[in-house]
Amino acid sequence: MEPTARIIATLSRLPEPEELAVRLEALTPQAACASPRPGLPAFVEVRADRAGTGRDRTLPEARLRELEERFAGELIYTLRSRAEGGDGPDDVATRAALLAAAGASSERWALVDLEADRDLVPTVLEAIPPERRILSWHGPATDAESLERRFDRMAQTPARFYKLIPAAVAPGEELAPLLLLHELGARGGRDGGPVAQTVIAFASGPAGVWTRLLAPRLGAPVVFGAFPGDAPGAPGQPSVDRLVQDYGLPELPPAEALFGVVGRPVDHSLSPRLHNRAYRELGIPALYLAFHAEHFGDFWLEVVESGLLEALGFPLRGLSVTTPFKEAALAVSGASSPRTAAIGAANTLVERDGVWEAESTDPEGVALPLRELGLDLDETEAAVVGAGGAGRAAVVGLKEAGARVTLFNRSVGRGRRAADALGVPYVPLDELADARPERFRVVVHATSLGRGARGDGAEAEPLPFDPSLLAPDAVVVDLVYADRETPLLEAVRASGRTAVDGREVLLSQALEQFRMMTGRELPVELAHDALGLSRPSRTAAPGGPAGGAR
Repeated sequence: MEPTARIIATLSRLPEPEELAVRLEALTPQAACASPRPGLPAFVEVRADRAGTGRDRTLPEARLRELEERFAGELIYTLRSRAEGGDGPDDVATRAALLAAAGASSERWALVDLEADRDLVPTVLEAIPPERRILSWHGPATDAESLERRFDRMAQTPARFYKLIPAAVAPGEELAPLLLLHELGARGGRDGGPVAQTVIAFASGPAGVWTRLLAPRLGAPVVFGAFPGDAPGAPGQPSVDRLVQDYGLPELPPAEALFGVVGRPVDHSLSPRLHNRAYRELGIPALYLAFHAEHFGDFWLEVVESGLLEALGFPLRGLSVTTPFKEAALAVSGASSPRTAAIGAANTLVERDGVWEAESTDPEGVALPLRELGLDLDETEAAVVGAGGAGRAAVVGLKEAGARVTLFNRSVGRGRRAADALGVPYVPLDELADARPERFRVVVHATSLGRGARGDGAEAEPLPFDPSLLAPDAVVVDLVYADRETPLLEAVRASGRTAVDGREVLLSQALEQFRMMTGRELPVELAHDALGLSRPSRTAAPGGPAGGAR
């Protein structure tokens, strides 16, 4: 039987009974997973510092009782202080009174979170026995040795779990909690006790998201995820849906190697869902993670080349690379293909015999969906909007298929340089309406517009171009994808033109990239299901790469 990591769903707001019923239903992974996992999650953490009201953070009793009646697992009471990133009181006396009261409700609260720096006072410890305690610390970035000393001090107070969560800002800082778990695991082996299995440690913030997924494989007993429909309980906290759908939790199948996607941002990426489901289906002992990085060079030095992942037992063997790091990926590689040289960027890095090889599997990501629509691209007029790495790759893919391509870009200097390097004409984007747009049978959108937030009072992003200017039979390929259809694709469909969204591009890209990373074929039916696509099963077209990084 495979090991598991129990999931804690963090609830920052207690909803009305009708809403609670719907959201609790969403915690059942029947629709999200091929094999249902009954009893998921094991705990719901109620953030009293956010869900409560007034100075005493009073929780609405009726809604709390509704939660107790409807949720079969155990409840955790948490009163995170402002000093440690929450909205609760910092005053020791006030906290002691509230925590002792929660401790007295043993029939309701299975566990109570105590902050090691301010809550270990006699009245609290008397009210909450060790088996009901989570001792926690949330603080600034630190190194593994300092974390280990902090744990040793915390461990002098008996508890069921010990939770140490440093922030991660600079690349490499996110590794400290993983190194702590590794050392505690080794210490447990030396001392004959499962020390690490009581310790929850990961890095907070966007750069630390991936450590939440690796920590259980180093002994951490639980993983925190945001309750369905709720805001994250802490910076970087993924939703329970993501934990289940993208990473297959609570099961922990073997992982002898790591792969992942690196970019800024990557929280929207569907690549972990696609690759990890395929790993599970094919029995490949690997884990695919999403690495957020502010600067690729620092990430490369501190995480990839540091050797620390290998020391932890999880060597990194391949990376998908997305915006805005595709040019940098080519620069750090030890070997590259002629295609990447033509594009000036790479979206795939694979380690072979100590050498990182760069490839671009983006071009076929555009060409393959168009061929599947029955388009003969030979001599077809095509436009590409955007001169970044994705745009240049789209030009190459279309040219390889025989299309006549024109490049459009907002920045004149960058657009002209890219067009000259690729041997295609350039037109400033604001002159698209005067460039006979009705002649283009294919238009590829390769800018970042459309990835930003929409709705909820947010100002809508402008469309990169007006689809009504195109020929009635034009096909628009949007390289951007989001949880909802992008504004551009909505406008394209409303105008009666044909749209190809970014999930189709992602799947077309992923075929060869998966093959490069694993030596196996990506199961296409599984891929369609993972990405929520209903189109018929596809087969890779012959001749050239067909994978990608999004």
